[in-house]
Amino acid sequence: CEVRPGPEFLTRSYLFYANRLFKALQFYYWDPSCRDPSYSLVIKGKLRLRQASWITRGATEADYHLHKVGIVFHSQKAMREVASWVNQTTGEGCRGFLPPGRSWAPGALHEVLSAKTERDCTAALGFAMHELSLVRLERHFQPLLQPQQSGSQLVEELYLGDIHTDWGERLHYRPTGYQRPLQSALHHVHPCPACGIISRADEHHPPILPARAALPMQLSGSWVSTHCEVRPAVLFLTRYFTFHGSNHTWEGHYYHYSDPLCRQPTFTIYASGHYTQGIPSSKVRGGTELAFKVTQARVTPMDQVTVVMLNSSEPGSCGLAGSWSAGVEQDITPTNGCLALGIKLPHTEYELFKTEQDTQERSLLYIGERPTDGSSPDSPDKRPTSYQAPLIQCAAASEEFSNYISLKYVGRKDANGNEALKPLPVAFLLFIALLFLRWD
Repeated sequence: CEVRPGPEFLTRSYLFYANRLFKALQFYYWDPSCRDPSYSLVIKGKLRLRQASWITRGATEADYHLHKVGIVFHSQKAMREVASWVNQTTGEGCRGFLPPGRSWAPGALHEVLSAKTERDCTAALGFAMHELSLVRLERHFQPLLQPQQSGSQLVEELYLGDIHTDWGERLHYRPTGYQRPLQSALHHVHPCPACGIISRADEHHPPILPARAALPMQLSGSWVSTHCEVRPAVLFLTRYFTFHGSNHTWEGHYYHYSDPLCRQPTFTIYASGHYTQGIPSSKVRGGTELAFKVTQARVTPMDQVTVVMLNSSEPGSCGLAGSWSAGVEQDITPTNGCLALGIKLPHTEYELFKTEQDTQERSLLYIGERPTDGSSPDSPDKRPTSYQAPLIQCAAASEEFSNYISLKYVGRKDANGNEALKPLPVAFLLFIALLFLRWD
């Protein structure tokens, strides 16, 4: 169950065909467990892959054209709410979308966009498919889980462009980062109970995900990234946090890189401070609100470009002027941070946290998504309403993640020792579809 800024709770199922057509299903819910459906969108169009992205290394740029978008409501309440959005935010082009007093009809498909009639009522939903303008396919191998089996199985994950954290910006934002990946219906991570449920669903029968017990927020121990993370504005990094629940202090290591494999380090930031007692979020069900104060930080430049930048910074703005060298850590607390890297000390951030267990009963920690514009959630009104990629608790990390939790500057390799993450081949995406499905 995905959480988008807003918050919005949804699941997605996308089909790509060899003739470049696609059919995308988005299922929206009232709840963060994706068990109480609100409405479904069925989106049809055409996708054309272009060239490797000049902005986000490892990604492929694409053009898309929407042919039509339909909506199916799953309750009278959902129909009334969407109708009110449309009536408030759209003009003549959507007049008569849902006449006043019209009753809900189960299974009825209402058109919200048509290229033929030039009808477009999607703005009221905050809907755009700009995520299709940036794509990346990752392939790796997962060890077989059964003790009596050896070897590994192919896993394919499709990364699509990120959604802007500001609702007002999302309609025209062109992605430079990614959402959490979609799993291939044929070659997905195992076990994945939700994969089959979602892939078999349609707009009239939305997926209802299995019930999961809510976990109390117990913020303690060490947590690490499970993969090389990509953030908007072309940032590649891995994260490592330690929380001390007894005295509410924390430490964080942010390893930054210049490449999407996280193999070319640029600089590392170590930060520490304390955090408040968490309270349940009133805005994002299932989340916990905390405030984190950063009081100390140290920086280690890892390449010559960063060394030159830091040595060229204004005296007194980032450590001891002119004294930076590669691989040598320097405390930036005395200069109240580092202006060149956008670090300000002391600094308070208003955060959103959530803990879960995955299908292998490993503990996951979700931390609030960073603002797309690169700013900081430094006031309560800027508190996130969605999450970054999860961190995994070190004690629960399996051999699959050993390349990352070793905290060395290495990337994932496949079963043959080759780098598994490559720019998306233009032809390959078109053949990951379930081609036996009918275009309807």
